Amino acid sequence: MAQPNSTMVDRKKKDQFISRKIEVIDYKNFPLLKRIGVSFYGKIKPRKYTGTQLQNQKHMAVAIKRARFMGLLPFIK
Repeated sequence: MAQPNSTMVDRKKKDQFISRKIEVIDYKNFPLLKRIGVSFYGKIKPRKYTGTQLQNQKHMAVAIKRARFMGLLPFIK
């Protein structure tokens, strides 16, 4: 097996919603949702990449889906 490189440190990502003190994740805040939770191609980013907690990830996914339905976010790029 390959030895892990000591220069690469696996840092735990912080929840952006907690660090920004955002209590309610709403579809109307689509610039934030686009920056944190949507990839370049319009897909919802997984928790592994966003670092959000489970409950916030679920709320974010619902808010992104609502914003897509309302036409605020694109379905695909």
